Amino acid sequence: MNKFTTWIASKGLGSVLTLAVLLLVAFPLVFDIFRLNLVGKYLSYGFVALGLVMLWGYGGVLSLGQGVFFGLGGYAMAMFLKLEASDPVTTKIQSTPGIPDFMDWNQLTALPLWWQPFEHLPFALFAVVAVPTILAFIIGYAMFKRRVGGVYFAIITQAVALILTVLIIGQQGYTGGVNGMTDLKTVLGWDTRTDSAKYLLYYLCTFLLLGSIALCLWVQKSKLGTLLLAMRDKEDRVRFSGYDVAMFKVFVFCLAAALSGIGGALFTLQVGFMSPSFVGIVPSIEMVIYAAVGGRMSLVGAVYGTLLVNFGKTYFSESLPDLWLFLMAALFIGVTMAFPDGLAGVWETKVKPWWKRKQAERLAIRKAVEADAASDAPVTQTGNPGRKPPLTGSVSGQSA
Repeated sequence: MNKFTTWIASKGLGSVLTLAVLLLVAFPLVFDIFRLNLVGKYLSYGFVALGLVMLWGYGGVLSLGQGVFFGLGGYAMAMFLKLEASDPVTTKIQSTPGIPDFMDWNQLTALPLWWQPFEHLPFALFAVVAVPTILAFIIGYAMFKRRVGGVYFAIITQAVALILTVLIIGQQGYTGGVNGMTDLKTVLGWDTRTDSAKYLLYYLCTFLLLGSIALCLWVQKSKLGTLLLAMRDKEDRVRFSGYDVAMFKVFVFCLAAALSGIGGALFTLQVGFMSPSFVGIVPSIEMVIYAAVGGRMSLVGAVYGTLLVNFGKTYFSESLPDLWLFLMAALFIGVTMAFPDGLAGVWETKVKPWWKRKQAERLAIRKAVEADAASDAPVTQTGNPGRKPPLTGSVSGQSA
């Protein structure tokens, strides 16, 4: 057991193990299925927060449009679910998949060609990761190769989020418009609305989130992670050392996009709909707040930040519906002003040193007690117990 705890401490996995116990054991025991489903929804946002830790914290690139990739992953999954929920068209010759209801309302009589591959679940799962990654590669390659960064890149990602929102709403016949894609109930005939399905989806989301943390930790501890940190702090020095800084930025941007797409797909599965309200500028900025509150340099802290912000959002909206927006704003401002490094910074700078001091004090007290006990112990004689010890000094001389 001591070897295991020592290995956990040496690898820095104690916080990850604590998070795993909290998500896999504590929450399912404490919360009912409704609240647990809400937690699963919050954890789907956690994928975006992890991507922002890698992109913003390690890569030094702030993106204010991660909702784009979250929405693309969610829409890729929603397209498959919506086709499955649509009633098939049966003729005398064959039975073909039906078209979604919003296409019927917009006088579309046939399924568009680019919708047809989403009839198959493997392709939909592939698109959940591939579509956000490809878009991120196109944007990142075009921007970073021209050395566009800083606030200009953040504004461009906001523009992309706005453009995609307008596109989704404007193409109502193909995307469902402002209402999005709703009434998503089954996956290959499996009803996702039952309690057992909600438990299974929660654990699926949790395991994938922990796996994503492990992947990001592996990247951080590799040479690539070291180069990302060096690029963030001294970009010109890394470039003059012969490395292609632009492609490093493209890689971490694509990684963040892929994680966001996975989160969007899991959100769609657990909530049962996807709409453009999760794609625009406002949700993208909220996702940055998740990472800022948790700590933009900590993967586990980003997950805690996501849970804290969304728990606060739910609690304030239920308890104080007229004031909850002001309370959320106060929470954001208060946390960022009091703890500029987020919750993870509080742990590293306040809680961890205090805990180490307490452990050192306990160890010193234990050693002092052991020393006192050793000094107070009676001296035992060796040899013949019946023989008296000889007299020494002047007394023995007088007797002689």
